[in-house]
Amino acid sequence: MKQSAYKEAGVDVDEAAALIGRIKPHVKKTERSGVMSGLGGFGALFDLKATGYKDPILVSGTDGVGTKLKIAIDTDHHNTIGIDAVAMCVNDLVVQGAEPLFFLDYFATGKLVNDVAEKVIAGVAEGCRMAGCALIGGETAEMPGLYMAGDYDIAGFSVGAVERDELVTGERIREGDVILGLASNGLHSNGFSLVRRIIQTSQGVTYDTPCPFEPSLSLGELLLMPTRIYVRAVLKALKIKDSDGAAIHGMAHITGGGFIENIPRVIPDGLCAHIDVGSWHLPKIFRWLRDNGELSHEDLLGTLNCGVGYVIVCSAAQEAEITSALKEEGETVTRIGKIVKDTDNEGPYEKIILNRLNEAWPE
Repeated sequence: MKQSAYKEAGVDVDEAAALIGRIKPHVKKTERSGVMSGLGGFGALFDLKATGYKDPILVSGTDGVGTKLKIAIDTDHHNTIGIDAVAMCVNDLVVQGAEPLFFLDYFATGKLVNDVAEKVIAGVAEGCRMAGCALIGGETAEMPGLYMAGDYDIAGFSVGAVERDELVTGERIREGDVILGLASNGLHSNGFSLVRRIIQTSQGVTYDTPCPFEPSLSLGELLLMPTRIYVRAVLKALKIKDSDGAAIHGMAHITGGGFIENIPRVIPDGLCAHIDVGSWHLPKIFRWLRDNGELSHEDLLGTLNCGVGYVIVCSAAQEAEITSALKEEGETVTRIGKIVKDTDNEGPYEKIILNRLNEAWPE
């Protein structure tokens, strides 16, 4: 039988149908209350009432993983990049106090290779399981001529909910509040255009090279460590109250823009985040990138997470209780600063003071 004209044009709908069958077992592991439909429908259904919320605000977010994808493709390591796609969305939702409810993925490529696609989407399902949200749908797009051979893209969209009176906006942040930093487990999913350039210009270094400071891993394996998902730990800590309600007053996910851009986004006018850079150690991967890329402090703190992937601003009186709750969920927590009155900082350091920077991280 003559194959279809569409297949001759480079799109194999049979492969796409086969992929759905392969990913269904992964998707099933993410089921939770509220899920009403399986894969294959024109639209994914979710029953918000079934989750038990009384007066919910919906919070949504969408993101991808940037050029970290190029390292996954170049090293043929696809198992964890889907976790990154989920993490970049759900960590943003929980910043506002929202519980992630469901996730939809978008996988696009020039020619569908199901062995690769299944690994990527299995990673998406694993990220959803870790975040407690359901993978309820998505899209697989085969677009010959648009992507180079072997290339693909993965992005996602997530929706969460929070009770109206528990929404976290940062407006309750006040002078004297404590700033807690939750450790990252690597670069997460930001700054990889800079990272890739540093590796390309470093003599004798490839993704297959044993990592100079972690020889049990290749450099590529270390760079592909998936973005940490903070959802379960933060949701637990959000249950802790002070006299005015939730003891957590504001949060920031340290993504593109690093410390310099993300922390000030939640600080109200008239206040400033005073960060003691000497309160945590700059992890070795960031030191290696700094030295090999001849990066300034502003490059580091304005591009990368520098070892702190998530920040919580909380009441000083509940600091110990919140820290304990986070540690019980496996987080490494450090008090990295406090909220002070604004000192009229301008330029890239508006609403943020970086103390002991040259002492802690000498160039």
